[in-house]
Amino acid sequence: MLTIGSIVWGVRDVPRAIAFWTQALNYRLRNEPDDDWAVLVPVEGPGVQLALDLVDSERARRHHLDLYADDGAAEVERLLSLGATRVDWRYPPDADFVVLADTEGNPFCVVQRNEKPA
Repeated sequence: MLTIGSIVWGVRDVPRAIAFWTQALNYRLRNEPDDDWAVLVPVEGPGVQLALDLVDSERARRHHLDLYADDGAAEVERLLSLGATRVDWRYPPDADFVVLADTEGNPFCVVQRNEKPA
């Protein structure tokens, strides 16, 4: 089963985006941010986290979903059978995610919830 773990928002200035989105949504930093990545969560109660990802693209389509999976490999195969396609991506050595595209070409990630590679 998949759940939306994060909405990943491409931004040009991570500190500025943190300041704006924490106030706009009543969110807080989940942990100490990196220079190019920060995760925000609701101050109180449940809610989808917002991940802020430093990008250099000016394009409007800089956003995507992170779908969390208990069995990432099985979910990737299931999604491919539904019409998703693999995206050519340069993965870091410790990647816990796979980048796919939906039937409209919109990218999204399947993230292994338990730190097992997908």
